Amino acid sequence: MNGIRRLDEASAAASAGDLESAWAAVPWLPRAIAADAASGLFALWARSTIVDENVGAPVLSRGVFERLHREAGLTADWPIGNAGLLHVYGYLLSTTPTPYGLKRERWLGADLAAAFGLDDDAFLPWRPGPSLLTRVTAAALALLDTAPVRRDERAGTFRVALSAARGPAALVYARTDASDHVAGNDSEGSDSEGSDSAGSDSAGSDSAGVRLVTTFPVTDAAALLAALDAEPDRVRWNAAG
Repeated sequence: MNGIRRLDEASAAASAGDLESAWAAVPWLPRAIAADAASGLFALWARSTIVDENVGAPVLSRGVFERLHREAGLTADWPIGNAGLLHVYGYLLSTTPTPYGLKRERWLGADLAAAFGLDDDAFLPWRPGPSLLTRVTAAALALLDTAPVRRDERAGTFRVALSAARGPAALVYARTDASDHVAGNDSEGSDSEGSDSAGSDSAGSDSAGVRLVTTFPVTDAAALLAALDAEPDRVRWNAAG
């Protein structure tokens, strides 16, 4: 059984409330979450709601939401939890359709990886080597440092970064103040040394101190920027304000 079929099986089981079967279908998932928790990687991500702003409803069940946070050793208050955990691993298990398709497609398809200038399979969840969250975090933080288009919003507390000003692009959205980490990403029994280690990976860079919210591909960066200009300044893309 290939990776997509196993993920389909896991998603169907999760939607049916059979979390044991869901986790058993994708054994790399709990291993990746455990490794990311041990390294303190979740501390580099902000808080997010699992209620999608386009759908107006949660894209994961509460049971899956709570199981993910429990395995990561993170506190959460439904529907708000750790953005890295939800947007990366949670979205893999979501079967809720959105105007842009299933949430998991950003990781299974090649569009986002290509927009980052990476191999087409750079974000395949079951790819050998570093965890998916490790790969996504590295790419997102690097873009925050080097993006040709960067826009600060909400009095400088959020940043939009794009890999191009027009055409297809990777978008990264991040919180640029540290208060979100202190208030919402505390670990249950986590090793503080591990968290410091993860945070030091971005020390000395322009992205030091930020907390990532999300990343996704856009088909027309110029159109997206025009839409942002036309909208009120607000918290975007399911970030918890």
